[in-house]
Amino acid sequence: KCGHLTARVRELEDSLADAVEKAAAERRGRVRAQQSLRRALSEQGASPDKGKPATAPASYPMAPIGTVESCFSTRNGTPRQPLVVPLARATVVLNPARVAAEALEGLASYSHCWILYVFHLNTDLDKMWKDPARSKLKAKVRVPRLKGGKMGVLATRTPHRPNPIGLSVAKVEAVDGHAILLSGVDLVDGTPVLDIKPYLPYSDSVEGATIPNWLEVDGALAVESIHFSEHFISSLSNCWAHVQKQALYASADEFQDLIKEVLSWDIRSLSQRLRPHQVTIESKADDCGSKADKDCRNKEDYQAADSCSIVVYHLHLEGIDVSYKIDENSNIIVDNAALLPSAANQNRCSYLTWRDKLSTL
Repeated sequence: KCGHLTARVRELEDSLADAVEKAAAERRGRVRAQQSLRRALSEQGASPDKGKPATAPASYPMAPIGTVESCFSTRNGTPRQPLVVPLARATVVLNPARVAAEALEGLASYSHCWILYVFHLNTDLDKMWKDPARSKLKAKVRVPRLKGGKMGVLATRTPHRPNPIGLSVAKVEAVDGHAILLSGVDLVDGTPVLDIKPYLPYSDSVEGATIPNWLEVDGALAVESIHFSEHFISSLSNCWAHVQKQALYASADEFQDLIKEVLSWDIRSLSQRLRPHQVTIESKADDCGSKADKDCRNKEDYQAADSCSIVVYHLHLEGIDVSYKIDENSNIIVDNAALLPSAANQNRCSYLTWRDKLSTL
């Protein structure tokens, strides 16, 4: 009987050894197949000239894992850098079909995280992906702090890049299921998210790091003052009654604080500062007649327009159109709030969604 059991054990050991060897052979086969695939892709993109090295594969399999639900409805007004507007909030909602909720386990223990995303509102995306040769990517771009001066695209944070990928750091406020509440964001609503990584101070903060002199100019885009008119206070109160259930803010007062933080920097583009466009122009006086109106709208003479018109700019936040004016001394008057048509159609995480989580922090 003992001999029979011994033989059976040897038989099982041999069977296990065969299974282990078979699995190892399969792994080696998969590795060889992957190596062959990479070589084939490299050869496919190789230059016809034998003396030139082969190029990298044309593309890699990558798809968004989630979407941003931001307080910023449009690019206009979205901060140029993260953490500039501490009250700027957004919810990143992950796609359950791609990422399980367990993937976020432990993220709430970090104070900040990195968000990798796509600049999906770039106007040249279609050309860049379908026909890169026609994308006409510029090697240099105008930099706001240089007042029209140009710098190499890879030495700036411009969204118009060879690959339109953005990187932002944000404060982790709360995590719930497939959603993350962030603050200090510079992300526009609808932004596709590629990845999320925790912020590690010991490796992500570089002691002694330096920047160019043109970035060290303090207050280069700061405004002088911000004033809210009585009409704005009244119109905001009316709007808030319609959007408060979808908003990421507890009250109209907190939302007004957000507006003040956003407008504390001149959010206009360089072309808007030099030659306003895509805005409303209001007549200053009754005697600004039709000929003067025509002159006021002449693209070649906006200095003359200043004498007979006021440029009204618009900031879209949380489904509300905020109207404001800014004078030549960078003094801002916020004078109206109106509901956007899209405000009633928003179905997303709001302050009410996160209230219980935030109260425990």
